[in-house]
Amino acid sequence: MRPKKVILCVEENEQELSVLRFLLITNGYRVLSASNGQEAIALFSSAPQIDLVMANTRMPQMTGNQLVERLKRIASYVPMILVDDAQPVNGEIHAADARIARRNCSAQELLERIKIMSTRKRGPRKGAQRFAQDSELAVAS
Repeated sequence: MRPKKVILCVEENEQELSVLRFLLITNGYRVLSASNGQEAIALFSSAPQIDLVMANTRMPQMTGNQLVERLKRIASYVPMILVDDAQPVNGEIHAADARIARRNCSAQELLERIKIMSTRKRGPRKGAQRFAQDSELAVAS
């Protein structure tokens, strides 16, 4: 059996978060949740197994785009989706890999997008040897 994909959901609205968690869990995903950007950064930094991040564009303290920019600095290979209440504006610049309008997206379309995006995770594979850090190389010399 394949391990479940881990999705970090960042949503300040508890009702929206519980609906999203239910949808994802019943479709075989593991879900970590945060209600604001600071919580999300702390979770993301301490949980390297995250396969996808979904964040609301409008949150207190930090916008979804600002959050994605910070998370991309930590691990740029993790795909990230911004979820907006309105239709995304064409040509609008954002740091996420995808942007979804919540009102124009059915649950099935959202799950399909999540499936596609979570398989796109790039970067170090589990069990792969990591490269030696500069400090380790200096000690070895």
